[in-house]
Amino acid sequence: MSPLDLNKDSEILAVNNTENPIQIVELTETTETVEIPKKTRKPKIAKAAETVNVKEAAIITQAVEVSTEAIVVEEQIEEEKASPSHHVTSTKVELIESLKILIDKEVETVKDEVETIKQLFYKKTKVEIEDLKKIFTEENGEGTEFVAPKDELEETFKSLLNTFRTKKANFLAQLEKEKETNLIQKRHILEQMKVLVDSNDDVSIHITEFRALQQKWKSIGQVPQAASTELWKQYNLYQESFWDLIKINNELREYDFKKNLESKTFLCEAAEKLSTEKDVISAFQQLQKLHEEWHDLGPVAREIREQIWNRFKEASTIINKKHQTYFDSIRKLEDENYVAKTALCEKIEAFEFSHLNNYKAWDEATKTVLGWQEEWRTIGFAPRKVNQKIFDRYRKVCDTFFTAKADFYKETKNILIQNADKKKALCENAEALKNSTEWKETGDKLIQLQKEWKTIGPVAKRISDELWKRFISACDYFFEQKNKNTSGQRNVEVENLTKKKELIAKIAAFEKTDNPTESLSALRTIMAEWTGIGHVPFKEKDKIYKEYREAVDKQFETLNVDASNRRIESFRSNLKDMSVKGESKLYREREKLVRAYEHLKSEIATYENNIGFFSSHSKNGGGLIKEMERKIEVLKDESKLIEQKINMIDENI
Repeated sequence: MSPLDLNKDSEILAVNNTENPIQIVELTETTETVEIPKKTRKPKIAKAAETVNVKEAAIITQAVEVSTEAIVVEEQIEEEKASPSHHVTSTKVELIESLKILIDKEVETVKDEVETIKQLFYKKTKVEIEDLKKIFTEENGEGTEFVAPKDELEETFKSLLNTFRTKKANFLAQLEKEKETNLIQKRHILEQMKVLVDSNDDVSIHITEFRALQQKWKSIGQVPQAASTELWKQYNLYQESFWDLIKINNELREYDFKKNLESKTFLCEAAEKLSTEKDVISAFQQLQKLHEEWHDLGPVAREIREQIWNRFKEASTIINKKHQTYFDSIRKLEDENYVAKTALCEKIEAFEFSHLNNYKAWDEATKTVLGWQEEWRTIGFAPRKVNQKIFDRYRKVCDTFFTAKADFYKETKNILIQNADKKKALCENAEALKNSTEWKETGDKLIQLQKEWKTIGPVAKRISDELWKRFISACDYFFEQKNKNTSGQRNVEVENLTKKKELIAKIAAFEKTDNPTESLSALRTIMAEWTGIGHVPFKEKDKIYKEYREAVDKQFETLNVDASNRRIESFRSNLKDMSVKGESKLYREREKLVRAYEHLKSEIATYENNIGFFSSHSKNGGGLIKEMERKIEVLKDESKLIEQKINMIDENI
């Protein structure tokens, strides 16, 4: 660097602060060089100090004081830019292996990546524990007794972290020690500079020595922050004083000005180019480095000094404004997110669920709460100072709802157990009666047991069919034995078979009239005869009924009767047949239909709940949702048909 490579021109210090992101402190280049005769060289420091404008000195002091925040801010920006993308998909074992590798590297170069790995590791651990707790809760009904298992990987991870922390602490201690050493060295250089400035000799003979001191100063690293400001002020004062006292030839000075102008023009171009940088954070950080380089460059010719400085300052202002706007937009978005999250919390808190008293109501309420939770996940972060607080509020109100739901299911489970005990008792009574030959008396008792069965509420699905089969098997066994002991039944059944065949032929030969209503009424009249005919031989039962249904369906198609109405008409015909056999047959049919109805409702609820886990915007999401909605509509139609059948039975009991 040339002899005039000194800090005699203006400087800019741009400091990022998350509250007031950009402050620019400008130092005007108004310092004049003072010619001091050789005979009056003694008070050099005082006269040199007088050359510094008072306002400039104050601004320098302010700039240096705020510059201490630059390192902290730069670290914050680096943290914001840190991206764990190459670790996000890693397993916990892979994260541990990555940490082992990083421990052996320089602390300063890997500290941010270590922090990222730590956050990902504990996030994965938390997800694992939540999954285990969820499985435990599903298997046991509640999660209050859940205890997370010991994680050997976590112990290994903690040990590695402690090793890194120890290494980091040693590094920081060594860094502080080096700063203290650097402080001593720089103070020693200042003492040497002071001697040269105060020397009565021709200071021009000390130019080489002074340059060497400047180079040595620049080669020394950081010093403690507390001493940085005063140290820089002294250094700046001595170098200004020394070069102001130097009588250097114009040719050498002009050459130095020229080189400095070239360097500063390059910095201006680099700063102007940053305005096209899409990454605002990166552009701001690069600008800080350009300012550091500008700070180290010496002056340019006085007539263009202000011009080159204004060019650099204008380019800096553009980047600084973009940086400020960027952080303003982030803060605005976070404020909006906070308002949205607060409103959502208020909505959940106002949700009244104390009146819910059945599974359907709780399922509907759960869908509503899950919808709100999905809405929460679409909202971004709130401001840092309130983000955790609003999340705790949200989590608390959600936990309140799901705790109440768990209590309801627990209470309902006890009711299901009580119902199961009652139905088991009825099964035992029916089994005790099934071998009786007191046909009339025992039949009445079994019918009474069937009525009592109807009054008992539902039981757990896993044992519902088992209990029903046990109960109905005992009832069926008795009535089958009763039928076998009925005399003359076979001859009557053969005659009934002949009558039903004749009726099928009559239905097949039926011809509709021009009036569809009259035709349908006439066909129903013929069908009504079917129920008046008694039983047929058991082996022929299914075959003859199939022929009957085919003949009826064919006529219904001719009369344009839809499938649902056909099934209702068919059931109506069967219902009359069952009525003839007694109430026990009707009760068994009703029980079967009720179980089928409950099963359909459960399936519908399952499909509707599953729809909440799909997004129409995700891949194949729209198709899956449409298919589920179609299935739900089919199941609902079927449940309505079964409900009609149950009502028809109730009318005949």
